[in-house]
Amino acid sequence: FEMTTTEAFSDIAEILAGLAPEKVVKLKAPATMSARVEVLVNRKKEGLINEDESTELERYLTLDLLISLSKARAKAMLKAA
Repeated sequence: FEMTTTEAFSDIAEILAGLAPEKVVKLKAPATMSARVEVLVNRKKEGLINEDESTELERYLTLDLLISLSKARAKAMLKAA
C-alpha cells in the first residue's frame, strides 16, 4: 500500500486536530506570513517570481493546506462531541 500525499496530509491533520480541537479551530496565519504570501502571489501573477520565491510560496501554500485540513477535522470532532 502506497500512501498518497493527500492521504499523508489527511492523517497528520487528524492527529493535529485531535491534540486540542478547540485550539486548532482557532489557528490563524500570522499577519506577516499572510502579507508575504500576498507579495509572492502578486509577483507570480506578474511573472516576476524567481525560483526561490516560488519554492517559498509553495511551502506557504502547503502549510495552509495542512492547517485547513486540521481545522476541518477539529470542527468535526467538536461537533461530534
